[in-house]
Amino acid sequence: MDSMQTVGHLKGSLFRPLLIFIIWLFSFQDVLALQSLVEPNHVSSTSELANPPSNGLFEPIEISPAVFPHYPNPGEPLPPWYPTFPTTYEPNLTGRCPVNFSVISSIMDKTASDCAQPMASIVGNVICCPQLSSLLHIFLGYHSMTSGKLVLQNAVANDCFSDIISILASRRANNTVPTICSVKSLNLTGGSCPVKDVTSFEKTVNTSKLLDACSTVDPLKECCRPVCQPAIMEAALQISGTQLTINENKKTVGGSNHIDALNDCKGVVYSYLSSKLSADAANTAFRILSACKVNKVCPLNFKQPPLEVIKACRNVAAPSPSCCSSLNTYIAGIQNQMLITNKQAIICASLLGSMLRKGGVMTNIYELCDVDLKDFSCQEAFEQQEGCLLRSFPADVVFDNSTGYSFTCDLTDNIAAPWPSSSSMSTLSLCAPEMSLPALPTSQTLKNPGCRGCALEVLVPIFSFFVFGALLY
Repeated sequence: MDSMQTVGHLKGSLFRPLLIFIIWLFSFQDVLALQSLVEPNHVSSTSELANPPSNGLFEPIEISPAVFPHYPNPGEPLPPWYPTFPTTYEPNLTGRCPVNFSVISSIMDKTASDCAQPMASIVGNVICCPQLSSLLHIFLGYHSMTSGKLVLQNAVANDCFSDIISILASRRANNTVPTICSVKSLNLTGGSCPVKDVTSFEKTVNTSKLLDACSTVDPLKECCRPVCQPAIMEAALQISGTQLTINENKKTVGGSNHIDALNDCKGVVYSYLSSKLSADAANTAFRILSACKVNKVCPLNFKQPPLEVIKACRNVAAPSPSCCSSLNTYIAGIQNQMLITNKQAIICASLLGSMLRKGGVMTNIYELCDVDLKDFSCQEAFEQQEGCLLRSFPADVVFDNSTGYSFTCDLTDNIAAPWPSSSSMSTLSLCAPEMSLPALPTSQTLKNPGCRGCALEVLVPIFSFFVFGALLY
């Protein structure tokens, strides 16, 4: 009798915690379900600031866009750099361009936004001009689909170029973009490239190899371990007729005529790629290739040499008001030329530092005077932030009727400008050396695809233990 009472007591003592455990288990599953719904789709709003990068300078940093808002009090004087928002209108076209512009309307809209009237000059090098160049290539690609020609005749090129600029201006783009980006109707003609039609191109070039290399361009690898760029160069060499010249001499083609023909033929290759890729795919690829190019050089115009800074800073070893004042004045004279990327800022800082070292300034005056990378980028357009560096990856300007023009800045924390170790720029490289990474685990060594189900897999044996123990009693 005592033994039966003991068994009944144990069953009662186990049933209550078992019931509580079951309720907790189902609640835990609900929490996991909510987490799985929220986590993958979470995107920071424009009012949030992400955490600073844990490593590396060029990790994408999602921060609040630098927004040019509508000024709330139109009756008061406008603040500096407050942009106007021109209205859109129907453009007056020549009617002689044999291309239906509606098929590339989305790319036209993107280009008009990237080259917006109040901002085209300060984002020209990094955003506007690369996007305009991409638009022209895509335009020629669509033209070739119906004509079989990868370029335009001179007269038609003039009309089409005029129509393109008129359409962009009617969509709020700056009508001076040809001057800002140094483009003209001649860019649509193929220049001195001897191959200008699809049939001849496909007879000369291994198009399968070209398309395999450039259909998808990896933004993380292309700039340092290029795949598409050499394929474009190889195709351009083949259609320009200069392949033998380079192979025999083992050096770059000599003569301005050969170089011009090679550059013109590269444009023809871009046109062919545009005819085989979707507009979005081509635009993405071309913008990545442009980013590789613009991030290799400093676009700022330095006064050669900075004699005032050299004179004030040559013999300093500690913070010096006169040295820092001279340096800050010099940088202020160049920083508002344009917005630049983080990689460009590193090159610009190193370039100026090498000029100063050549003049005899051996001390790291960037450190003494608290000079940051973003001090080399445009400052005037920002009232609440001290400057902005653009990301090294392709970016776009976004227009919204309620918020105005916006774009994403990068590296807003105060990262010190690098002081060069020598007066030579030849050793500067922004590409990391090749690294050997461990092989990824195989299915034999890693059974679980992730840790989201780990907790439940651990809980199942525990739950089975409780059930089995209760049944024993």
